[in-house]
Amino acid sequence: MVGKVFFSVSMSLDGFVAPEGRMGEPNWTARWMELQQWIFPQRFFRENLKLGEGGQEGRENDILRETFERTGASVMGKRMFDLGEQAWPEEAPFHTPVFVVTHEKRAPWERPGGTTFHFINDGIGTALDQARRAAGDRDVRIAGGGATIVEYVNAGLIDEFSIALSPVLFGSGIRLFEGVDAGRVALEPVRAEPTQRVTHLRYAVRPR
Repeated sequence: MVGKVFFSVSMSLDGFVAPEGRMGEPNWTARWMELQQWIFPQRFFRENLKLGEGGQEGRENDILRETFERTGASVMGKRMFDLGEQAWPEEAPFHTPVFVVTHEKRAPWERPGGTTFHFINDGIGTALDQARRAAGDRDVRIAGGGATIVEYVNAGLIDEFSIALSPVLFGSGIRLFEGVDAGRVALEPVRAEPTQRVTHLRYAVRPR
């Protein structure tokens, strides 16, 4: 059985997945943490990053765990990798193969805990093919960033996605669906789950 291709992101109420500015700048970091604030208290998040015991349990913790457990491999763009390479702990939080779409030629980068980054120079299709093989019957997650997600949406390669809609406004930054070919994409609502912090939305993607 072939797994699905999906993405799962947090998004501001006005459609941004990251604020204006550069990662590491104080204001950028504060606003990004506000967007992601539903994740940090969860027990699974703390376990996965080895931050110690404790943390909250409940539906949002289950959503994080379910997303992790369904993912057999991930794909990301070079910009996201560059940012993450500076920020991830030595034991990167994926624990699966990760395929980086890039023009850079680089040998695989193996990290403790089961994450190996593979650098793919032949485009998004090749990266996805290799991720599918690595994932087996589990799903492939398009991890980001926003431009890479839109490339896969426009190519008709996304089966479904989920958004944690956060009650914050950015006004500017990286829009999730900037440049999407809306004439080719139809969405079928699958589930909407409001929680105390965000609203979790899931959609199936259909050709229009």
